[in-house]
Amino acid sequence: MTTTLIWIAVALVAIGLYLSWTAGRLDRLHARIDAARAALDAQLLRRASVAQELATSGVLDPAASIVLYEAAHAARQAEEDQREVAESDLSQALRAVFGEAPQVEAVREAPGGEEAARELTEAVRRVPMARRFHNDAVRAARALRRHRKVRWFRLAGHAPFPMAFEMDDEPPVALVDRAA
Repeated sequence: MTTTLIWIAVALVAIGLYLSWTAGRLDRLHARIDAARAALDAQLLRRASVAQELATSGVLDPAASIVLYEAAHAARQAEEDQREVAESDLSQALRAVFGEAPQVEAVREAPGGEEAARELTEAVRRVPMARRFHNDAVRAARALRRHRKVRWFRLAGHAPFPMAFEMDDEPPVALVDRAA
């Protein structure tokens, strides 16, 4: 009888340790999502700021400046539920403005244009990487949260279900090809 109680206590302690370890792992994944989201937000803000700065610099023709400025402004001012659409619109505007090599060359030849083009190239390259890191963290957390043990024992607590950030982040070909 005593041996049975000891084995039951050992099994309960082992299960408790395993559940605690799983909850800690889930907590670390949620912290990783938060950090990746902050990095993604910073890269999106940087891209929109550089695009807005370039649009107001006088380096671009007026039509391109207006298109780029409006898309960058909308991306910076978008509410959270409209953010993916606004960022996708900015990506499309960047591809429309910098879709051809002559436009990129014209920007580079203008005073201060080389630096602006370099900053924009760096910004449009970093956004897909930041989005990929964020979505990978979301994918890992979702996979863990789908396990029965996590649902049954409510190991996720009150944390919201993680959502991926889906947007069009394809960079302008002429801008990236020139820098490569």
